[in-house]
Order: sequence, then C-alpha cells, then structure tokens
Amino acid sequence: MADRLTQTSVMESRPAEKRYLIRDIVIQGLVLRVEPSGKKTYYVDYYQPGNRRRTSFKLGSAKLLTVAQAREAAREFLANVSLGEDPGEERRKARGETLEAFITDCYAPWVTENRKSGQATVNMILATFTPFLEKRITEITPFMMEQWKTRVRKERKLKASTVNRNVTALKAALNWGVKHGVIPENPIKGVEALQERDSVSKVRYLSPEEEKRLYEALDAREERVRQERARYNLWRQERRRDPLPDLRGLPFADYLKPMVILSLNTGIRRGSLFSLEWPDVDFKNEVLTLRATATKSGKTYHVPLNRSALEALKKWKSQSREDRLVFVSPKNKGRFDNCNTSWEEVLRMAEIEDFRWHDMRHSFASNLVMAGVDLNTVRELMGHADLKMTLRYAYLAPKVKKHAVSLLEKRMPVIVSSQHP
Repeated sequence: MADRLTQTSVMESRPAEKRYLIRDIVIQGLVLRVEPSGKKTYYVDYYQPGNRRRTSFKLGSAKLLTVAQAREAAREFLANVSLGEDPGEERRKARGETLEAFITDCYAPWVTENRKSGQATVNMILATFTPFLEKRITEITPFMMEQWKTRVRKERKLKASTVNRNVTALKAALNWGVKHGVIPENPIKGVEALQERDSVSKVRYLSPEEEKRLYEALDAREERVRQERARYNLWRQERRRDPLPDLRGLPFADYLKPMVILSLNTGIRRGSLFSLEWPDVDFKNEVLTLRATATKSGKTYHVPLNRSALEALKKWKSQSREDRLVFVSPKNKGRFDNCNTSWEEVLRMAEIEDFRWHDMRHSFASNLVMAGVDLNTVRELMGHADLKMTLRYAYLAPKVKKHAVSLLEKRMPVIVSSQHP
C-alpha cells in the first residue's frame, strides 16, 4: 500500500498475519516494512546502477529513526545512486554479506511481493538452514551443504524429496542474488539432488470401509453438536437469556460435514476450500471456479460438481448467512486457517489412522483412476500443471492397462500353437 508516512501512522501500524509494506508517497522508494512480530524497519527500494532490476537497502529500525530521518537518509541514498554509485553494494562488500542478511534484507522484499508463497519460502529458509545463517555467503561450500543433507536426514528423519525441495528453494534465492548483482556467485549451484526413492511410495487414500466409517463419525458428531446446542439453550433460557439458533432443524450442524463432502467429491486443496466464495459456485452449470489467487498453481481452473457435492452446497447455502465466504470460521468470523481439532476428533471416532486432510484429495484422484478415468482427465480435475504429479496414481489402474493391451486382439488374430510338447 502507498501512504504519506507520519510518525503517528508508523506508531499505529499494527502487525498482520503476513509481512506488509507501506510505501511513502513523499519520497519514492522509501518503504516501511511491518513484520508479523511487530518489528518495523525502514528500507529504500532502488535500481542498481547499470541494472534494471529493483533491490532494497536497509536504512534502520523505526524505533531509532523518525520519519523525517528516514526520508533524509533515503534522499541521500537515492541521490548517490543517481550519480552512478551503489551504497548498498559498498556496504555489502564492507561487512561481507551473511546468508541471513541476504535473505532478510535483499531476497525477502522481492519474493514476498512477487511470489504467492514468498513469505512461506523465506520462513522455511530461515528455519531450515540455521547453521549457515551467520556465515558469509562466500564461506558456504558444496561440501558443507552435503554434510548438512546427511545430518538432517539422519537426525530429523527427513525424506529425500523434502531435503531436495529445501535446497532448491535456497538455490533459487541465491540464483536471484547473482542475477540481480547482489552476490557474485551461487556457492551451492553444483550441489546435486538426492535420489528420491522414498517419493514413489503409494499415496494414502480411504478404503470403502474407512469412507463408510468417516461418514458415520461425521453423522455422530452432527448429532452430538445439535444436542450440545439444545442443552446450552436450555441453560440460557433458565437464566432468561436469548437462545442461540436451534441446530436441530438445519441440514448441517456446522461447517465440517459439508467441507468433507466437498473435499472428497472435488479434490480441491484445503486452502482453496477455505478461500471459496459463493460467487465461485455456479449452481446452474454445476461447477466450481477456483480463482488464481486461491490455487497453488496461481491459475484459475474449474471443477465440475457431482450430485453429492452439489446437494451439500445447496443445503449449506440454505442455512448460511454469509454472502461472500462459503465457509466462515466460528472463531474469527472470517477465513478459516485450519479446522484441525474437529477433523482429528472425527478421525478418532472413525478409527482412521495416518490420514491427513490433504489425503482426501488423494482419495478423490484414486477413486477416479480406479473407476477407469484416464490420467489426463484426472490431471485436469486436480489442477496439476503436468502429468508427472498425476502419474503417482497410475498403479491403481491395472484393469485399465489390461483393457488397453486387450484392444490389440481386435486388430490381429489370436495365435495359438497347434503343436503340443
């Protein structure tokens, strides 16, 4: 956001769930960064001389600098840049850029603004690569990284695929630094990925018996929630207080059952489910629109609704008092961030183990494949960017493969030897 920074507005700016920036409209380039922790820091954004890419330079804490002082520092800094100098590069050379300083001061401002998962990436790097944070980037070697990979796999029992994702994220950050002239080279560019033998394990999906128990547990929970509301209302009436809405005449006691029905019958991710809005639901054409801002791929795609999902949404709509979000958190009256407590309770009631919310997405895809749906159609329904992700379900379609090779018999006669041994 852009605003005229004042001492009052800086003091009154409140931390949010994610880092955010306030850009000063008086000095173009002066930025106040507000962290989720409440930390406030002034930066100046600028284009390095001879480089068309934008980078940031830390001016100082808002606790130490007034707005006037921050503006004066930014004005002087930008004046030097206009003369062809780069004070940021000079300071980086003087202090020897540490990995932590590079990530927080240089990479974080760019990636959080330009990538949907930018803040999560920054948090992961800072939490994962703690042994390297205080080292100068030039001191980090491929051998150090190989030692770290061996150690974390042994001590933290990490999968090869997890280690590879972490290293790839760090490589991407350092490559960004090289591209933008912040660091001279990427010291771990030659580090090779681990073989991901553990990434080809079978996906977890519900068996028919488990799915039956899950729905029975959801029904039992619905009845319990209704009874608890009735008892609570009786308690309120005895004390001459207004009762809460009676749940006994509603299609659902609360959000959980319609959420589960929709997840099992559409395969949408939990984040997309939590961000779903009523305008995204086309009851007439029986389709969901998943907006780009609510999908992992950053692309809009559409998911058809089968009868179970459609009826669940219609019933939920009939009792919903919200015009925007389909599912509203009872805690903050806004978007859900999780529903772990109620979900884990239902799993215990259903005696289902080793099953995450995300595994409902696997169940959706697995059931499609086992029903004979081709993998490319499954890919489109899942919103996968390419077929690689969908191929994990291929082993569930032996009948489809057998039918495919049997088609050859229609093109050529079956050859049976007339000779006997």
